[in-house]
Amino acid sequence: MKVAVLPNLDKRGSAEVVEKLGVILKNEGIEGYLPENIAGADFKHLPEEQLYKIADFIITIGGDGTIIRYAKRAAFEDKPVLGINAGRMGYLANIEQNELGLISKLKTGEYFVENRMMLSVSVVENGKKLAEYNALNDAVITSGFISRIIDISVAVGKDYISYRADGLIISTPTGSTAYSMSAGGPIIDPLTQNMCITPICSHSLSAKPILLGAENTVKLKAYSKKRTDIYLTVDGRKVSAVRPYTEIYVKKSKQTAKLLRLNDRSFYKTLSVKFRDGRSM
Repeated sequence: MKVAVLPNLDKRGSAEVVEKLGVILKNEGIEGYLPENIAGADFKHLPEEQLYKIADFIITIGGDGTIIRYAKRAAFEDKPVLGINAGRMGYLANIEQNELGLISKLKTGEYFVENRMMLSVSVVENGKKLAEYNALNDAVITSGFISRIIDISVAVGKDYISYRADGLIISTPTGSTAYSMSAGGPIIDPLTQNMCITPICSHSLSAKPILLGAENTVKLKAYSKKRTDIYLTVDGRKVSAVRPYTEIYVKKSKQTAKLLRLNDRSFYKTLSVKFRDGRSM
């Protein structure tokens, strides 16, 4: 069995977790791998891109952002990802730093895999697709300036909805506990197949979040009467400018993120603990 460990060393305690993991994997007879630019005495080293191909499992160490980054890449190789929390909230991480002993379950097969829906986000101008991105959390259209209203047209099939707002979020069920929740969107069971449209600071009291089935394709257009710069952000990363003639198409991705679970702590249990004390368990 081969396990690739992908840590975010900017997170406090990550280096120590890497060291402990090396010992645990070695004692369990599991081959541990690190990217070639990260030191680790009990690990073999390969370029990061090769790790996704040769590993049976991917272990990430960091916060939700770290897990999202590596889970999206691992999805193309159909590899499951286990998150060890080294961030604050850690909705996606399955185990904490004091639960590393659970790693032995990888060898005994005492685990299960959650399939998480992702979004395919395409940028089109003048009928030509310029770029396509995968989102595990969300795609967001916002102005480049604080408190600048933009007009957003949302088409679902033949039906149109117009928003005047600071921006718009389209989230997956996994992303419902991220930016969408902060903007007033609903919390959605992460194992369901839905998309949620959530306006950001809408200038209409009647503008509410809308939950769509995953079979829909959403077309977005946005412009500003004050010529404010508008941007598309995917999973927290600004990826494209949005011009008046830019069309953004959002639909269910063909790829699925696979999150590994070593304990039976449910999403709802995690949610209640996070909301109660605002920190990781």
